[in-house]
Formats: sequence, C-alpha cells, structure tokens
Amino acid sequence: MNYLSGHLHTFCMRPIEKIYDLLGQPRKVVIVMHQKPDADAMGSSLGLFHFLKKLGHTPTVISPTNWAEWLKWMPGCSGVIDYEYSTAAANAVLDQADWVFCLDFNNMGRTRYMANKLRKLTCERILIDHHQQPETESFAYGVSDTEKSSTCEMVYDFIVGSGNADKIDIDIAACLYAGVMTDTGSFRFPGASAAVHRMVADLKDTGLNHTKIHENLFDNFLENRLRFIGYVLQNKMDIFYEYNAALISIPWKDLQRFEIKTGDTEGLVNYPLSIQGIKMAALIIDRDEEVKCSFRSKGDFDVNTFARKYFEGGGHYNAAGGRSSDTLEQTVQRFISAIKENSSQLQ
Repeated sequence: MNYLSGHLHTFCMRPIEKIYDLLGQPRKVVIVMHQKPDADAMGSSLGLFHFLKKLGHTPTVISPTNWAEWLKWMPGCSGVIDYEYSTAAANAVLDQADWVFCLDFNNMGRTRYMANKLRKLTCERILIDHHQQPETESFAYGVSDTEKSSTCEMVYDFIVGSGNADKIDIDIAACLYAGVMTDTGSFRFPGASAAVHRMVADLKDTGLNHTKIHENLFDNFLENRLRFIGYVLQNKMDIFYEYNAALISIPWKDLQRFEIKTGDTEGLVNYPLSIQGIKMAALIIDRDEEVKCSFRSKGDFDVNTFARKYFEGGGHYNAAGGRSSDTLEQTVQRFISAIKENSSQLQ
C-alpha cells in the first residue's frame, strides 16, 4: 500500500485509518468520482454515501459529468448532482463541505471541469483509489492500493476496518457488488482475490439479489446499441496479428448515426481480446471535443505505462485510458507507430 505519513501542511497523505476515530462527529461530506463514471465509481460513491448517512453525517454525491442510463437503478442515484449540468448548486455544496471524499481517481484531472474547484477547497480531501501513481500531495488522508480489485472493495474495507460492518445493508451491498463485479470482469480478472469472494459472501448475507444487478447492468440497453456494436465489429475493427494487437476506431459521425449515449461504448474494447493470440486491444473514439482512448491487455503487457507514454493517460496494468488532441486519423497512426515500437513486448 502506498501510504505516505505526515501532516497536511507538509503535503503528505496520512493513512485513512486516522479518520476512523473522527467518524463519530457528524460532518457535511461531499463524495466525488471521476468523469463519465462507471459502475465502480458510482457504486463506491453511493455505497459510501449510504454508510456515512447511517453514521449521522450529511453526505452529497457529485459526479463531474452525466452518467450511463444503466447506472440509474442504484439506490440513491437520483440524488447525485451532475456538476456540468448544475455547477452553481454543486459549488454551493462543495463550499459548505467539511470533508471531500475522492473515489476511484488518482489525480484531480480525472474530474474534468471540477478539478480547479477541488484544488481550491480549504476542507480536507480524502482519497480512496486503486489506480497507479496517485496525486498524494492533494489529499489530507487516504489509501491508494493497486492490489485491490476495485474502489468498491476498498470502501467495503473502509466500512469493516472502521468497526461498522454491521451497518452494511442491502442498499450498500447492491452498490458495492455492482462495482466489484464489473471491475473484476465478473470475477475473471486476477484482482478477484479470495478476499473479494469473502466480501461477496458477506454482501449476499444481507439478502442481496445479485442476479437482478447483473440484469440491470448488462441487459438494460436499447436496440440501437446492439446494432452499433455489430456495425463497429464488422467495419471499424483492425487486427494487427504481427503485433498481437487489435484496434477499434470510431468517428464522431457513427456515434451520431446510432444515437450513442454515455455508457453505450462500455466494454467494447474487450471484444478483440476474445480473438486467439491477441494480447492488447485499443478503442479510439472521436468524441467531438477530443479523442478518447481505452486500452486492455492480457498477460504481461503494461497498458498503464503505454497510455502514459503515448496518450496522456494511465490506469491499471491491464486496463488503462488516455486522450488525444489530434484528429482520429492522426491518433490511429500514433497508435500503430506505438505498437510497432513495443512489438517485442507484444510477442
């Protein structure tokens, strides 16, 4: 674990255990996640929200941007503030906060237009995250552990570690299960440790219906998304067998043609990894304002380092993201050049 001890004025992050004894005093708390949140970001934030509410705090969850329709079933999701849509209301809540929990992102830049506001806050910021190379100097307290499967697992650890395991009810369980299940690829990735399965057993003991959560997350799309995926796999996927790599590149006009909304491209980057011999897959999408990149790998190819080196990004060893200010075509060419440079590692 990447704990850094010290004091706030020395810009060092104190271990999150230090706030356990402070949880008894009611505070105004804001919980923030990364932009375009996935199930782990939203699930960990809402799981923590329900927990802090039970302890007598006044929590508010703020997302930097909108979120996918298939997350809106989560208990408490209707109360989440969209910072881009309701900036003044969100800033008013932030200005009153005693604590700001920052979940599932390793640096302020992941919160898009919220970043400057968060950096200017005088209240204490608390990090719970599992991405590499966190911006520890920005947090008073926190935990950063890349060995953890998900931020939802870390929120579970936080609740249990603080001596409040009895507070985990079916709403908290539903939120945390959604994030740990999706971030482990339905428990297939290496991060699905024995501790994760023990956590799931504990969550199931609340009466959790895990089948319903799977349906909410995976069987909850419109027809146009399925037709979009078929079109993309047929027309926009390139396989580079000589580099054991694959690329899906999607222009802005295709997103408009199929009326693609936030969350509709989730999981698309994983499809090429099902091809025999492919070790690394990329999804490059022209989002109009910028080009967004997602990278996935199997085995020992480090897409976190790859994303940091070539695409201003980062993340995990086998799953990372990035961006580009170039055109889609230029970004695709940059990706092809990058896999050529890394061909020896991709063999």
